[in-house]
Amino acid sequence: MFRAKADKAPLHVFIHGGAWRAGKASSYHFPAEMFLDNGVSYIGLDFGNVQDIGLDGMVAQLRKALAYIHKNAEKLGIDPKQIYISGHSSGAHLGGVILTTDWSKLGVPQDIIKGATLISGMYDLKPVRQSARSSYVPFTDDIENTMSTQRHLNQINTPIILAYGGLETDEFKRQTKDFADAMKKANKPVELIFSEFSNHFEIMDDFGNPYGPVSAATLKQIKGK
Repeated sequence: MFRAKADKAPLHVFIHGGAWRAGKASSYHFPAEMFLDNGVSYIGLDFGNVQDIGLDGMVAQLRKALAYIHKNAEKLGIDPKQIYISGHSSGAHLGGVILTTDWSKLGVPQDIIKGATLISGMYDLKPVRQSARSSYVPFTDDIENTMSTQRHLNQINTPIILAYGGLETDEFKRQTKDFADAMKKANKPVELIFSEFSNHFEIMDDFGNPYGPVSAATLKQIKGK
């Protein structure tokens, strides 16, 4: 955790990518400076890999972590009413699923997450299940359905920023645009950001730059201006 100077500061929680089987939070400390400069504390979460605990296990760990953060807000020096999340790639997928959570089961308010930034994610797992990733992700019909955020729009009440790059592969582009369209049709709060000259990794590399479009939108979401 990178803690802002002010007591009861807003908090931004980042969920890293890595095809659900790789990556560490320590590789994603770089956005912290931007958030701290804007009076926002920053946490990068670590969690188990899909080979060990499955997609449902990964989501369960992240939900428990966020509930813990909310319940221990005073000790952590953050405002429990100002918790925001973001994620990249498979981390954006996990972040999307988290937005469909019934938080009452974990003893925290349903509006625990005030806003989300999902970068280059996947929001319907049917195409992913048909890809090479099925060789190491233990998909079932239930996992495909419950972990496909776009199929559960009625459970989403969080403003979402969706971002993707113009140099990404077609499926990442399609998934993001389709999810944004579905959110709009369901009258859910969504903002779509297209970074024309970014590939799948460059768009994440820019997430510590306060003048980049995705970062600027995320800071505006938190600060309200």
